[in-house]
Amino acid sequence: MALVPPHGKDRVLKPLLLEGNALAEEKARAQGMLKVPMTSRETCDCIMMGIGAFTPLPGFMGYEDWKNVCDAMKLTDGTFWPIPITLSATTELAETIPLGSEVALQDSESGEIIATMKVEEKYSIDKVHECKTVFTTDDPEHPGVAKVMAQADVNLAGPIKVLSESYFPEEFKAIYIRPAESRKKFEELGWTTVAAFHTRNPMHRSHEYLCKIAIEVSDGIFIHQIVGKLKAGDIPADVRQDCIDVLVDNYFREGTVVQGGYPMEMRYGGPREALLHAVFRQNFGCSHLIVGRDHAGVGSYYGPFDAQKIFHEIPADALVLKPLPIDWTFHCYKCGGMASMKTCPHGKDDRLLLSGTMVRKTLSEGGELPAEFSRPEVVKILKEYYQGLEEKVEIKLHKFATGDDSKK
Repeated sequence: MALVPPHGKDRVLKPLLLEGNALAEEKARAQGMLKVPMTSRETCDCIMMGIGAFTPLPGFMGYEDWKNVCDAMKLTDGTFWPIPITLSATTELAETIPLGSEVALQDSESGEIIATMKVEEKYSIDKVHECKTVFTTDDPEHPGVAKVMAQADVNLAGPIKVLSESYFPEEFKAIYIRPAESRKKFEELGWTTVAAFHTRNPMHRSHEYLCKIAIEVSDGIFIHQIVGKLKAGDIPADVRQDCIDVLVDNYFREGTVVQGGYPMEMRYGGPREALLHAVFRQNFGCSHLIVGRDHAGVGSYYGPFDAQKIFHEIPADALVLKPLPIDWTFHCYKCGGMASMKTCPHGKDDRLLLSGTMVRKTLSEGGELPAEFSRPEVVKILKEYYQGLEEKVEIKLHKFATGDDSKK
């Protein structure tokens, strides 16, 4: 047996990141090109294409691909794809770019040139249509909707050549991993079936339980956390990494876990984003994706298991990777341990329901977590993180009250 193939008809990884002389030459050429600024989300998408995580995309989507993805979750060539990957520019800038010309794609925050693109198409979209088909809502309070509605008015499309992975490899060097590298790691471990666990939160006991269920039915677990920007209130990636490290070191058998980080921004797209997570986890070499309660959701926009149901609504051959759906999990005092809605016969009064939201709320307010909620090593790291936030707030308030801005 072998690892699952990459996504797409060719079944080969297609990283767009240049190397060696080709990279040096393209960087030099990019200096003389018109600069197109990218949002942080577009920069992350660009890097995902660069490392091959968005195989088989050759660049940012044109109108027909955008429309087909919105309406039918597939590219014009029939390849399954659940969420548009697009680049926008202002009307004024777009008018200065002739079709067929090359532009440099520049991260708007750092000013770094991330890629070059041959502009083959310029088009406008119905943003509300994208939001309603992808997110099932056009409510501006939804963070994914807000990002789409804030896009500039013209989309630019064409193949790209990626020149940089920005700060991700250096800042997250302990966990940053490309699909070719994760595949090599899995092969070295002798794994052929690999379950991916997606997280944007520190892992509590429920997450640990999900991962251990997956290990029972596969060769190993790939704990794959997002290191791109999150919404306000989410816990930073470096803190999550420390939490995962102590959890794996103390509570998992050696050789059953690989940890990784990937440079994408959450869209909080619920079911559609679960499918995107499945696509690129297949590229990373995973045969299964754990899909638990409210996967990639936010607020009350999606039902708790909509992200599981959508896998039954796509064509059987859309993905080689398969979902590993697991019911709502919790600690049951009568069972004396972790359980799920499928296994526990007891009532809600006997259950301690676990969620990342509850962890953040409890600790940010200075409360104590029950021992059944999270491992003590993890709680210690989170308490130190929140204590640090409180100290920063106190320092800022002191400076404001005294007028001392000498250490801003």
